[in-house]
Amino acid sequence: MNVHVMSEHKLSSVAPLKPYNAEKKDVELILVKEHNGVQYTSSSVAGSRTCPRTSSSADREDRETWGKKLDFLLSVIGFAVDLANVWRFPYLCYKNGGGAFLIPYIMFLFIAGMPLFYMELALGQYNREGAATVWKICPVFKGVGYTVIIIALYVGFYYNVIIAWSLYYLFSSFTSELPWQHCNNTWNNSNKTEIQTHIFFIDRREVLHFHESQGIHDLKEPRWQLTLCLVVVVFILYFSLWKGVKSSGKVVYITATMPYIVLLVLLIRGITLPGALNGIRAYLHIDLKKLNSPEVWIEAATQIFYSLGAGFGVLIAFASYNKFENNCYRDAILTSTINCVTSFFSGFAIFSVLGYMAHEHGVSIKEVATEGAGLVFIIYPEAISTLPGSTFFAIFFFIMLLTLGIDSSMGGMEAVITGLTDDFKILRRNRKLFTFVTFHLILLFFSLLHPQGGIYVFTLLDTYAAGTSILFGVLVEAVGVSWFYGVDRFSEDIERMMGFKPGLYWRLCWKFVSPVFLLVVVIASILTTRELKYDNYIFPYWANLVGWGIAMSSMMFVPLYAIYKFLSLPGTFKQVILGLKSSCPGTVCCCDRMCDCSLLNHAAFKVT
Repeated sequence: MNVHVMSEHKLSSVAPLKPYNAEKKDVELILVKEHNGVQYTSSSVAGSRTCPRTSSSADREDRETWGKKLDFLLSVIGFAVDLANVWRFPYLCYKNGGGAFLIPYIMFLFIAGMPLFYMELALGQYNREGAATVWKICPVFKGVGYTVIIIALYVGFYYNVIIAWSLYYLFSSFTSELPWQHCNNTWNNSNKTEIQTHIFFIDRREVLHFHESQGIHDLKEPRWQLTLCLVVVVFILYFSLWKGVKSSGKVVYITATMPYIVLLVLLIRGITLPGALNGIRAYLHIDLKKLNSPEVWIEAATQIFYSLGAGFGVLIAFASYNKFENNCYRDAILTSTINCVTSFFSGFAIFSVLGYMAHEHGVSIKEVATEGAGLVFIIYPEAISTLPGSTFFAIFFFIMLLTLGIDSSMGGMEAVITGLTDDFKILRRNRKLFTFVTFHLILLFFSLLHPQGGIYVFTLLDTYAAGTSILFGVLVEAVGVSWFYGVDRFSEDIERMMGFKPGLYWRLCWKFVSPVFLLVVVIASILTTRELKYDNYIFPYWANLVGWGIAMSSMMFVPLYAIYKFLSLPGTFKQVILGLKSSCPGTVCCCDRMCDCSLLNHAAFKVT
C-alpha cells in the first residue's frame, strides 16, 4: 500500500506529521532537488529528525557574509548612487519642467523602481546565488542571468574609462594654477570664440586628443597618460574585490560616503556665489505643460530605472551575501530612497554653480546647462577655475567623481565575478586568480578606448551595450519571477526569511505594473532610437550595425538557453520550465530550489 502525505507549508524540520495508527510502517522521505538543470534524488528514514547533508546546503553554509550590515547598505548605496545622479538627473529635471518632472519621477519610483529593487534583493538573499544560478527557481530562464552578466562586463569595459578621466583631471589639479585657467597652453589653438571657451580644449586636445581622429574608422594609437591612469584604476578595483565582500565591504566606507561630503562642500560654496539663486530657480521652476509631452514620461521612467540599477545582477549578488533572515524589505525602501534624494540634492550643488557661470558670462542658464561628460569635464571645472581657492575645489570635485565611479564599478564587477564563480565551482575555488584575469581582460579592451578616436568607441558602447538590452533583460526577469515562478511562491519565500509576506501592493506591482512598465520602456527605447552621433560627427551605418550586434550578443542568451533546456530535458512544457520531474512511480515530488531541509516547500512521504 502506498500512502502519499504532503508536508505542511512551514515545517521547521522534516518529520512525519503524525504516527500511522494502523500498523507500524517504515516511512521513507524522498527528496528531489535540482541544481543547474540536473535532478538529484536522495532518501532517508523520516523517523530520525535528520536529513542528508547535500553539497548545495554545504555551499550555502560556507558562503561568506557581509562583516557588518552597514557594509551591505553602503555597498548598495555606493553602486546605485553613481555619476548619473550628478551629471544626468539635474539636467533632466531642469529640461523637463523643473519641479513638474518630479511627478512622473516619483510615481515611477513607487510603481516600478522600488518593487524591482525589492524583488532583486529578496531573490538574491533567499537563494544565496549570483545572477545566473539564482534561476534554479525556474531553470529555463537562466539565460537572463548570463545576459545581465555580459552586460555588466560590457559596462565595465567603458565605465572605468570615465574613472580614468577623473583620475587624470585629479592629477592635473595638483598645481597652484589649474591647467585650464588660461589659454597659453601648447594644446590650445588661436580660436577664442568657442562657447565652451578654453576648457573645451583640455577635454578634446590635452585629455583625448580628439582632434587628431577623423572618426571611428580612424582610432590611431593609445595615449600613455590615460593608459597609466587605467592601470591605477584596475589596481584599485582588483584589490577592492579580490577577497570578496570582506574587502569591498570596507572600501565603501570611503567611496560611498565621500561624495556626500564633497556635494555638501560644493553646495555651501555654490549658494554663496552671485547668480546661484537664478540657477536654483531654473532647476526647480515648475512647468506643468511639459507633462503633456510623452518624452518627459519616457525620460522619467528610464532615469528611475537606470538610477536604481536594477537588472545588472549587482543587487542579486550583493544580497546573496546577506544573512538569511535579514530584512531586505527595509533595505530596499531605505537605499532606493537615499538614491533618489541624492539625485535631487545634487541638483542644488550643480545648478548653483551653473547659475554663477551664466552670471559671469552674461548668458542664460540654457547656454551653460548640459548633461553627461560635458557637464563634469567641461562646464563645472571651468566654473571652479574662476573661484578663489580653485585648486582645492577642483581636487574635491574630482575626488567625488572618482569615488562615485569606483564603488559603482565595484558593484558591476562583483556581479560578474559572483555570477560566474557561483556557476562554475572551479572559479570559486580560484576567485583571486579569476578576478585578476578578468581585470586584465578589461585592461586589454581599454586599449580601444584610449586612442585619439577612442571617444567614438566609448559612445558606441555607452549607447548600445546597456540600452535596450538591459531593459529587455529586466523585463524577462520580472516575467520569470512573477508569472512562471509565481508571485505567491515568491511571497512565501520572503515570509520564510522575514516572517511576513509582502503586501498586496507589492504583489500587484510585481505581477502587473512592473512588467507593463518595463514593456512600455522597452518599446519606447526601440521606437526612439536615432542615428548615432557625437557632436557633429554622424556614425557610419556599419557602426550602428556593430552597436546592435553588441546589444544582441547579450540578449541572445535568453532564447538560446531556453531552447537548450527544452531540447535537453525530458518532460512536459511546465515540467521543463519549473524544473519538475517525477522521481519514481507512485511518488509525488516537487523540486525545490532550496535544498536545506528547514526550507523545503514540499516533501513527499512514501509509506511502504
